Amino acid sequence: MPSETAAASAAASAVAAPAPRAAPVTGRAAFALKWGASIIQIMGYTATAAGWTPWNIYLFLVGLLGWFTVGVLWNDKAIMLIHIVALGAMLAGMSSG
Repeated sequence: MPSETAAASAAASAVAAPAPRAAPVTGRAAFALKWGASIIQIMGYTATAAGWTPWNIYLFLVGLLGWFTVGVLWNDKAIMLIHIVALGAMLAGMSSG
């Protein structure tokens, strides 16, 4: 019966691969959040260039928190670290002046 086993093996390998799944909700949320946070941070840079204080700080803070949340969703410690450090620098700067 080796031919039956070979035929069954060939049939099993000929089965089509499963269709790609849609991105999980977390993936879609992180995608939207990272782009929203990026746009808001760019607005913060623009506000800084235009001298729109304190709006620049508010925009940077929202963008920073958005990217920190992306780091949490992705479990990416490097993204979380850089944004915690940036938050600390912002708070230190605001408290000194």
